[in-house]
Amino acid sequence: MSTYIQFAVLGLGLGAVYIGLANGLLLVYRSTGIINFSQGATAMWGAYVFAQLRIDGDLVLPIGRVELGTPPSTMVALAIALGMAVLLGLITHYLVFRPVRKAPALAQVVVSVALMLTVQALVVIRFGPNNIRVDSLVPTGTVDVLGTSVSSAELLMTAIMLFTSGAIWAYFTFARAGAATRAAAENERGATLLGFSPDRLAAIAMIAAAFVSTLGVILGSSLTGLNPLNYTLLVVPALAVLLIARMNSVMTVAVAALALGAFQSMLNLIAGYAWWPVWAQSGIDQVVPFVVVIVILFLFGGRIPSRGSLQTVKLPDVKVPTFRPIPATIVIVAMVVLLTVVSSTYRFGLTYSIILMLLALSYVVITGYLGQISLAQMAFAGAAGFTLSKLTTDFDMPAILAVLLSSLVAALLGMAVAMPAFRIRGAQLAIVTIAAALAIERFVFNNYSLTPPSGNPIGNPTLFGFDFGVRKGTEIARLPFSLAVLAVAAVVVWVFIRLASGDTGRTFLAVRANERAAASVGINVRSTKLIGFGISAFIAGLAGCLIGYSAGQLSAESFTVFVGLQVLAVAYLGGITSFTGAAVAGVIGPLGIVYVLVHEALSLGNYYALISGIALILTAILNPVGIAGEFSRVADRVRASRSGPPVTDASTTQPDRTDTDREVAASHE
Repeated sequence: MSTYIQFAVLGLGLGAVYIGLANGLLLVYRSTGIINFSQGATAMWGAYVFAQLRIDGDLVLPIGRVELGTPPSTMVALAIALGMAVLLGLITHYLVFRPVRKAPALAQVVVSVALMLTVQALVVIRFGPNNIRVDSLVPTGTVDVLGTSVSSAELLMTAIMLFTSGAIWAYFTFARAGAATRAAAENERGATLLGFSPDRLAAIAMIAAAFVSTLGVILGSSLTGLNPLNYTLLVVPALAVLLIARMNSVMTVAVAALALGAFQSMLNLIAGYAWWPVWAQSGIDQVVPFVVVIVILFLFGGRIPSRGSLQTVKLPDVKVPTFRPIPATIVIVAMVVLLTVVSSTYRFGLTYSIILMLLALSYVVITGYLGQISLAQMAFAGAAGFTLSKLTTDFDMPAILAVLLSSLVAALLGMAVAMPAFRIRGAQLAIVTIAAALAIERFVFNNYSLTPPSGNPIGNPTLFGFDFGVRKGTEIARLPFSLAVLAVAAVVVWVFIRLASGDTGRTFLAVRANERAAASVGINVRSTKLIGFGISAFIAGLAGCLIGYSAGQLSAESFTVFVGLQVLAVAYLGGITSFTGAAVAGVIGPLGIVYVLVHEALSLGNYYALISGIALILTAILNPVGIAGEFSRVADRVRASRSGPPVTDASTTQPDRTDTDREVAASHE
């Protein structure tokens, strides 16, 4: 019993971090209506500032640093770090969140994910990728609890964070600004008419959110150290806590956070017992938040309060594609020529761009056409890749059959993850999918019982005795492999165009536009979502198999949540509503041809993630149609200018019904 008490108390330290992050999420959501996926990353920045001040006395800024000479005292360093966190919160509010407050949920999710990627990349650049120590704010020692000696540091951390929860509750309950924030959350128009400024209320909430989240991470990192990955993704269990509190109750957040932290700690203890299955020992604690999210959304998904707003903006328009044989042939021939004449290094970049195009196309299907937000596409790709490894090495299965079966596994996994989409959508679905992606990554991909640390080799693809393997000798990208990837991509794009321009595509767009209206005309919304997730995950699975073949063997690092978010970033940047946008995303994506060219010339390294994150923020705010959409818009203007001034004859002023039908402008909410 004493061991359980000790582990439960140790878990309170993690729970204290959850309190800080979940309260920050709650403050931002109630004041802006945005689920801030970057809460962990932005809080981590303040913790890094504190740690670096205590290590060498340097105040590290996004650009440059201030050398203070000697490390300041703990309290002075804490005050500076919290001040920097508050400043970051204000900058985030005015430059990033404020412009998208009335945007669709997709743009809000994308911009917060982009901010997370940007801050995480900036941390790597400014502080390095390695774990660093963090001084403790509370004294260490032991105290006696129920006859068991336990660590006092976790108890003190819990007390501090409970005090901050009490302060937030008092702010919402007694302060005029807090009451106004609650009123604006229910009816923003009414609060505005009463003379309150939603922007000012949101700025106050952002300051409080940055303060309490950073304090929680500083306290927690003194126990675990600090690295760019661990606290960024703690936002996932914090989101689970927020859902338990139904995005509303500060006190429920505190209780749920401590309970979740203690439960995860005791689960790690139980997983070490001899009777516990070996295959379920690694990452089992990370499955808990996903299960919590699923259960809460199934039980209360329709009753979780949403925030009132003045108006919303429609999603980017979708132009239904048409198959044009001549341009398609020209593109394919051009790609064959390029793949043939370039060196092996650039051929690999081109080949990887084609694979990334397929991954981005899976986002186009699920998000651009169906209007569902999925952050788990890379997990689907990884599931297919690891299945391919088993099928080709353990069962010596032929390449084509193994790829199809592996992609089918990904499709089934995608359809399973889609179940919550029957009741929820928008940001809540994004929470489910990122929780699922993290659970799959930690419990499956990083599970040495399922995926050994030595790697997962994949047999060379062969067809009728011909070797399509990617490498031979010193050649890192053989032409037969690249041509095979191109052939697969061409077939997938052709099938996508057929589906998107047919009944399936129109059904997707109807569901995206208005689910109730779609149901009223006889469309089975649930089946449509299930099919959409299945098709999208199948395409992602194909890409995962090709990634596996391109690497020769797989590791968990190929399919992390961060890699998936980077692909989402370039997919949105390229244009989330068209296959040409997916092609642009493939060209500029990580390890794609632009990355290879720039890396060869400039050695961007970690700056690539930073640049793509900033570009995504700007795209989400200024140009939601992406690069491909902007090119299409410019091309339309050029065609319009060449056709001369508009004809005023009544018979030609009527819109072309066929063309109008082909362009579907859908809107959310």
